[in-house]
This record gives sequence, C-alpha cells and structure tokens, in this order.
Amino acid sequence: DALIDWYGTLTPETICELRRIYHEDAHFRDPFNDVRGHRAIAAIFEHMFKTTDNPVFHITATQQDDATTWVSWTFEFGLRGKALSIEGVTRLDFGDDGRVLVHRDFWDALDLLVELPLLGAILRFIRRKLSVAGHPVNPEKAGP
Repeated sequence: DALIDWYGTLTPETICELRRIYHEDAHFRDPFNDVRGHRAIAAIFEHMFKTTDNPVFHITATQQDDATTWVSWTFEFGLRGKALSIEGVTRLDFGDDGRVLVHRDFWDALDLLVELPLLGAILRFIRRKLSVAGHPVNPEKAGP
C-alpha cells in the first residue's frame, strides 16, 4: 500500500523516499532500463521528470499473492506539448523486510516510439502493414 501511495503522489521531491520502499539491491527493469540499486532506480525517475511534462501514475488494479504483487496502471504525461497515456502492468517481488526486491514493468514501448517524428512515421507505417486489414491495433496511434 505504501508503494502504491508513493507512485500515486510521486514528485521530484519524493523520489528520495524510494530507499524505504526498495531494497538497496533492488532490480528494476522496463522496456528501456535494466538497473540495480537505489541510485540507478532514482535516476530513472529523475530522468522521467526531466523529459516529460506532468507525469502521473494512475493505479487501476492490484493483485497480491504471497510476496508478489501485480499492479495495473495508466501513465499520463506530456511530451513536446502532446498529452500521452500508456497502460502497463508491474510485477513487484518483496523481500522479508517488506521492501521491493524486483520491479518489472510490462508495457508496449511502441506506444511511445510512434510519437517520435521520423521514427514514428516509419513505425506507424509498419503497424498498418502488419495489422489485419481495416483493423489497426489502435486507430488513434496508427496514423494516416
């Protein structure tokens, strides 16, 4: 619960609180990062606040089983003046002291990459070509 509350109210000023939530040798992995330890995990969040506008995590569901918790979330943020939203799921494995040992994010990096100017156009083209005719994965993100 403390972790979910922390994510829901995360700011640049509260990043330092991750020491009480994450084990000192915690492993954090998402589509772009694979790091260990407080400093490296904090750097990911610091980078998020530097490169996005008004980032907010909305927790939509949780499921707990012994020392593992699954968290469904929506991440809303701005990027170069455009409002974006990414849905994902996180698996959290907790140690005996109640702190996170493993944090593994699962989300589609293509949802973010299609927003990039040059690369985005190419990826939208590929997405259209690989989707079932007339039924793109997400019409809003498939592009013209």
